[in-house]
Amino acid sequence: MTVYFIGAGPGAADLITLRGQRLVERCEVCIYAGSLVPEALVRAAPDTARIIDSSSLTLEQIVAEMRKAHEAGQDVARLHSGDPSIYGATAEQMRRLDALGIDWEIVPGVPSFAAAAAALGRELTLPGVAQTVILTRSGSRASPMPPGEGLEHLAACSGTLVLHLAVRALREIRRVLEPARGPDCPVAVVHRASWPDQQIIRGRLADIDRKVREAGITRTALIIIGEVLSEENFSESMLYDKSFKHVARF
Repeated sequence: MTVYFIGAGPGAADLITLRGQRLVERCEVCIYAGSLVPEALVRAAPDTARIIDSSSLTLEQIVAEMRKAHEAGQDVARLHSGDPSIYGATAEQMRRLDALGIDWEIVPGVPSFAAAAAALGRELTLPGVAQTVILTRSGSRASPMPPGEGLEHLAACSGTLVLHLAVRALREIRRVLEPARGPDCPVAVVHRASWPDQQIIRGRLADIDRKVREAGITRTALIIIGEVLSEENFSESMLYDKSFKHVARF
């Protein structure tokens, strides 16, 4: 028996990996967060599968369901939005399973920041503009930022900033970043990336908070900040330049 932590992708039902899809189709127990994972993915589970929406469950209740499946010899498809390695609250589940002697495995998924970049039609790294992408979030009541990881420490980096779980903190984000990035620094907010009701709000540090509030967006949104969002006069990569020699072209 194994618990599979499956990256369900950012929202669109067809952005789950083939491996993840096949596991959902055969596992006899499926645990998913109904508020974040599309129901279409769960419908792929066997007709006899036990389907559990974890949206209202505590960690102890979720692990209890996994233990129940373990005792019955049933594999579990544990669906997490995006990729399980980023803000998935998976580590504490794995730690509990280790203590119980229950096997588990991680199946990667398409992360939300990749879906947001695709929706924007932008590469997050451009030659001469940004070669660093920082995935971070703002501090919150649920989980404060560790020392040294606040935006005030990251502001000086000129790379692309991608903020999860932070759409309600746009006013504070502007206050912290504007001295280093300037009021005209491009910002995009992608709400429910890849879902049918996806929304994109484009602006600058100076006005993005107002635009997002006017749109009524308060959750399930990703913030991307950086010059890659507007820069058109970037240098072309040497990778495909005819003068550049490498192992596959010499």
